[in-house]
Amino acid sequence: MFFTTLLLALRSIARHKLRSFLTTLGIIIGVAAVVTMVTLGKATTAAVQASIASLGTNILQVRPGQGFGRGGGGPRPPDFKADDVTAIRQQIAGVTAVAPQAQSSGTVIYEGANWSTTINGTNDDYFEVQPWPLASGRYFTPQEEAAGKAVCIIGNTIKKNLYREADPIGTRMRIAGISCDVIGLLTSKGQAGFGGDQDDVVLMPLKTVQRRLTGNRDIRLMLVGVDQAYSTAQVQTVLTDLLRERRGILPGKDDDFFIFDTKQISDTLTSTTTLLTGIVSAVAAISLVVGGIGIMNIMLVSVTERTREIGIRLAIGAVAREVLLQFLVEAIALSCIGGLIGLVLAQGVIALAVPLLKVTWLFDPQINIIAFAISAIIGVVFGYFPARRAASLNPIDALRHE
Repeated sequence: MFFTTLLLALRSIARHKLRSFLTTLGIIIGVAAVVTMVTLGKATTAAVQASIASLGTNILQVRPGQGFGRGGGGPRPPDFKADDVTAIRQQIAGVTAVAPQAQSSGTVIYEGANWSTTINGTNDDYFEVQPWPLASGRYFTPQEEAAGKAVCIIGNTIKKNLYREADPIGTRMRIAGISCDVIGLLTSKGQAGFGGDQDDVVLMPLKTVQRRLTGNRDIRLMLVGVDQAYSTAQVQTVLTDLLRERRGILPGKDDDFFIFDTKQISDTLTSTTTLLTGIVSAVAAISLVVGGIGIMNIMLVSVTERTREIGIRLAIGAVAREVLLQFLVEAIALSCIGGLIGLVLAQGVIALAVPLLKVTWLFDPQINIIAFAISAIIGVVFGYFPARRAASLNPIDALRHE
């Protein structure tokens, strides 16, 4: 019986193809919008998490100043010293390593090719705090760090622009006028969400950059690795107290340095993108309700048009339950067809949007199933009233209807 009822419903839909399509348009747009927004929202969240993870997990970045900008109009806060690095290593529990950095910029040259890049002076703790495997070559030796040798490890962007397909290991290139031996090639990290091209970098021993590029022993950035067993928030509090003491900041005065917790930023950005995805999806879901109203409206019109047909069915023995089921199945069929078309449309939109947003397509079967189920439920909810109205018609009055 159900199969016969479904067949009758599909025939009725097929008789009015354009009207049926326009009726389901709200469902199509609603399902497509919800699935697209949720999928792209999750992809964006994953991209943000990956971007933060590329900076390292359980890391505190310590910089002079009160933010990423200078802020205010006063003198620039003093940089850190080598003794600050030693004090952090020795006096704060939970610190696994401290990687000081001195930064410069310059042009690297190899066999006539040149490229402007960032030059970071650091030590081997950098690779412990922020794991960054080598594609080939080796890290700095303690002797090279202590002596300030002219050796370097380059990022993939440097390799592509200077060496093309050649192996850079063992070659010698010029960095801001310094002849430097290339001892390592970093694996590619790609673009950071807010930090540009992470592969466009040259790493050299800290003392080399200080002596031959910056001309001072100042440290502009410290990366502090925190043991997984410790809370970064607790370590940050102790670190703040230690630096305030070492920098002579009196009680009640503002810090002249700031600490950037990658874990807190990751959690904040993730919760923000999740909230925005939920809000946008809720707004998109309104069109599903509009689509449901459209289905109810057209089903009421259909009941009016087919009043005589309903009267004949009731007169020859059909019961009210069968008539109700016929119109309810028709409403559900319309809604489900719209849901299926919406799912297909969503995949097409996502396929076009993913390359533009530069995120990874994370197919989520759960949201697709939920969206389709909701479209079916809308067919039941908004189709019941017209179906009930058809089933409650008086056979005699229905047969008299013109």
